[in-house]
Amino acid sequence: MRKTGWEVSSGIESADVKEFQASDSGPAPRECPDEVVRPGKPPMGVRTLKAGLYIAVALCLVTALVHVVLVFLHVAPANPVSKRYSSQVNGWVYPLFEQNWRLFAPDPDSFNRNILARTAHTDPKGSVQVTPWFDLAAVDHSAVDHNAFPSHTSQNLLRRAWTSYVETHGGSDTARSERAVMLQAYLRNIAADRIAAHNEGRAFEFIQLRVVTLPVAAPGTAAGTRQPAPTEDRLLPWWKVTSHGK
Repeated sequence: MRKTGWEVSSGIESADVKEFQASDSGPAPRECPDEVVRPGKPPMGVRTLKAGLYIAVALCLVTALVHVVLVFLHVAPANPVSKRYSSQVNGWVYPLFEQNWRLFAPDPDSFNRNILARTAHTDPKGSVQVTPWFDLAAVDHSAVDHNAFPSHTSQNLLRRAWTSYVETHGGSDTARSERAVMLQAYLRNIAADRIAAHNEGRAFEFIQLRVVTLPVAAPGTAAGTRQPAPTEDRLLPWWKVTSHGK
């Protein structure tokens, strides 16, 4: 009996030990492959914005490269390439990107030019209404006087438009080249835009310019003295514009 009881008790103890060991070890871990975390795609709006930014940067770079090449062909000595594409080069350079050497050899104006403009409008009754002369140059002078940082437009836009017009037309107002036609339209558009802004929306169909050239007063001339006689008083023909002066 003792032997049997010992064997039974021994078997129970061994069973308890096995169960305790099994419970301590817990369930066997489940092996799974490593999970790869993939970042999600950005939203459609972000991708569109990036694509638009890349396109804008590419267009800016291409435009800058084309500008440099055309300006180089303009200032370089005459060569087969510049002669072949002279119309494209001149169309890009003039009148906004004109190049010259006046920075190193300045040629300041020795005259004062008053550039005046007037307009004409046909009323419903058929009569033509002509406005008084308006001094375009005086507007630029007032914007430059007592201004520490005057704009390039106020200083040079109208003045250079007129000097370029004289260079291509001389004493005649008939355009005899493509560049002369372009500069005539350039001068006309500047005057028409300024008159349209001054007229506060009043329509006109024709515009005429008058340029009075005066010599620069001698140093030390007292203010209020009689103005010197003009060296030239040039009246340009009437130019046709749209009803809104554009």
